[in-house]
Amino acid sequence: MRQHAFKYICGSVLLLLMLVLPCLTPVQKYLSIPDEVKVSANASSETEDFGQALTAFSSNSDHQIFYEFAGVPLKKTNIQAMEDIRLVPGGQSVGVELHTKGVLVVGHHLVKQQGDDKNSPGEEADVQIGDILLKGNGEELNSVEQLSALVKKSGQDNKAIEFTVKRDNKMLNTTLQPSYNEQEDEYQIGLYIRDSAAGIGTMTFYHPGSKKYGALGHVISDMDTKKPIEIHEGTIVESHVTSIQKGSQGVPGEKKAQFSMRENRLGDITKNTPFGIFGELDYDLENNQYPEGLPIAYSDQVKEGPAKILTVLDGDEMKAYDVEILSNMPRKSAVTKGMIVKVTDPELLEKTGGIVQGMSGSPIIQDDKIIGAVTHVFVNDPTSGYGVHIEWMLEEAGITNQLKKTG
Repeated sequence: MRQHAFKYICGSVLLLLMLVLPCLTPVQKYLSIPDEVKVSANASSETEDFGQALTAFSSNSDHQIFYEFAGVPLKKTNIQAMEDIRLVPGGQSVGVELHTKGVLVVGHHLVKQQGDDKNSPGEEADVQIGDILLKGNGEELNSVEQLSALVKKSGQDNKAIEFTVKRDNKMLNTTLQPSYNEQEDEYQIGLYIRDSAAGIGTMTFYHPGSKKYGALGHVISDMDTKKPIEIHEGTIVESHVTSIQKGSQGVPGEKKAQFSMRENRLGDITKNTPFGIFGELDYDLENNQYPEGLPIAYSDQVKEGPAKILTVLDGDEMKAYDVEILSNMPRKSAVTKGMIVKVTDPELLEKTGGIVQGMSGSPIIQDDKIIGAVTHVFVNDPTSGYGVHIEWMLEEAGITNQLKKTG
């Protein structure tokens, strides 16, 4: 009986310790210490003194920090000195046009033949929605016009087309015989296809030393298949915001803008990735609010609290608006959703309701450093959304940010 009571008391004490320990300041401070911190190469060690709870001191090699309690070392943090990078912040509204690598299948249709006969050669050949037709009879396909010419010739010659198809990450081959549509007097393959996509977004940054830029902060996907567009080539141009469709709970808002792909070209688009679109500009991009540009802050240096975003709500007028970083989630590997951002600016809330489509890519600035870009809005709370850390956009852009040890 006594042994049972003793076990019960010990168990209760252990349970109480488990509940209480996480609430103690020293334990909270210990758990909050990161294993690794990135700092700019010219910055002093950006470590935190935890007062009487935990104290930081440098080791002999200045890329490590040890934390001690009552003179006993408890935890080590690796300090990684990063390359100093200075960027011109964006905020400008931009128009984008992407031409796909291959032609994208977005649907099937029936081809009317003699009498009441109908068929879809593409569906019969097991060509699926979302497939990319890369080659026809060994020739690369990069436009609707190329495919139409191939279908016409193959139909007239009464020969099947040998297609090389990309489905997700697999390469497939299939044979397809065009059908003649008497009503429209042309050969068809029963597929709806697309070779380009266009839209608007926001410029995030420009790197003067390399002329490279980053925009949008997220991948561009096909509106029908919802799959990322693999690009053959692309163009980015100036755009002019004409109106704002205000967002509300459950209904994302949207910027309306005008742009011409034949005029006001800014540069090319060479990459479409989960972290945005990237390429090189034809000429230097200027930002009158920050003519000398701004340094960047790495994810470990981002703080919860006030920040600003740059974006355009009317015409070409770029302004800064107040936001708050509600949560910062730094990771050692690249993530697209590294911050939660809430719009607090009364003017922005009045005009847009929060974050709207077309605002993606708006640079986030904190303590006069570029920390990332707005990427997604919460559908059920348009005042808030996700942001991506700038370091991952820089990595995708091909701008050097390799780790450099000091000492």
